[in-house]
Amino acid sequence: MAKEETEKKTVIGRIWQRLSSIDVSEHTSDKNGLTYLSWAWAWKVLKDHYPEASFEYREWEGPGDDGLPMLDHLVYPDGTALVECTVRIGDASQVMSLPVMDYRNNAIVSPDSRAVSDAKQRALAKTIAMFGLGL
Repeated sequence: MAKEETEKKTVIGRIWQRLSSIDVSEHTSDKNGLTYLSWAWAWKVLKDHYPEASFEYREWEGPGDDGLPMLDHLVYPDGTALVECTVRIGDASQVMSLPVMDYRNNAIVSPDSRAVSDAKQRALAKTIAMFGLGL
């Protein structure tokens, strides 16, 4: 294994050790039998420990070649959609995707901007969790 790859795994391990040891139980809420961690709280904790952290959402080309703007969600042939988020801490990164869903966690056909925005924030929390927070 190359030295650079070993160092990156060590950094990711330290991030995991720090974030996975944080008790999030006072900051969760239950909805439809599932437990959720607020994206805003997760982002605050991440930035408290890693101020250099950043995130971005993937963009996809709009349909057709008619100059439509980039889309912040991928639209499937059945009209449902998916968002993708990347969180970076220094050289370490995690990427997660999430369908655009309703309150029952069912995919939404032709989601509106509010549903896409909500999915993006949920994807952010999910991506932060991949570093250990809340798991």
